[in-house]
Amino acid sequence: MSPVEYSEDPEPSERFPAGLLYVPVRSGPAGCTARFFRTPLGGRTAVGFTSAAKLTATLGTDQACIRLSEPALRALAAPLGVTALTVDPPFSAPAADRTAARIRERENSWRRLHPQYVGALRVTGVAAVVACLNLLIG
Repeated sequence: MSPVEYSEDPEPSERFPAGLLYVPVRSGPAGCTARFFRTPLGGRTAVGFTSAAKLTATLGTDQACIRLSEPALRALAAPLGVTALTVDPPFSAPAADRTAARIRERENSWRRLHPQYVGALRVTGVAAVVACLNLLIG
């Protein structure tokens, strides 16, 4: 019996080789590492592009890449538990602005050492210990 083919099937029953792909990478201490992305539902996926122009249009001009075949990319991703492969995704979310997060963290860092907050933690902790002792003593 042959597999049923649907024109609206989001995932075909057979995998077709995509040929050589442009795979986005990031530099690290041991060289370059393939970047893995998240699907809209939160699953991890490897990403490859069929042309450098598509990679640049989706991820920007600063994105480094290497050429890998589809089986090589799947073999690279499999030990990490990444089984999905997305070829030519139409868009990606913008990169997180880490500088804004660092500024917010610096602005709120005084709260960690402020005596009012440290004292409130001590009082709350002592109250919890006293309540537990009251329960034990009866």
